[in-house]
Amino acid sequence: MSNNASIHEAHHPGPKTFIIVWIALTVLAALTVYIAQFHFGDWNVVVAMVIASVKATIVALYFMHLKYEDKLTWVYALYPLFLLFLLISSTIMDVFTRVPTIH
Repeated sequence: MSNNASIHEAHHPGPKTFIIVWIALTVLAALTVYIAQFHFGDWNVVVAMVIASVKATIVALYFMHLKYEDKLTWVYALYPLFLLFLLISSTIMDVFTRVPTIH
């Protein structure tokens, strides 16, 4: 019984960790608002997606407890991201390789 309790304790970080995560998410949200004031040209979406991806990763690792899961759970968590990458990259390749037609 004590073995299960120690495993349970290891999977739940203390309040200090959640305060650090809260500060990180708050700083990243403020950075998102601050960066939105600047014009990066074609890189606007890339910059916004990088910041959003970092925030999503922090949420998945700590609030969804993915950091403490086994490898099989990581496979189930990363597989949809791989499929999303395939969908987006296929769409981008289709759009950029189209030849405009003149009517």
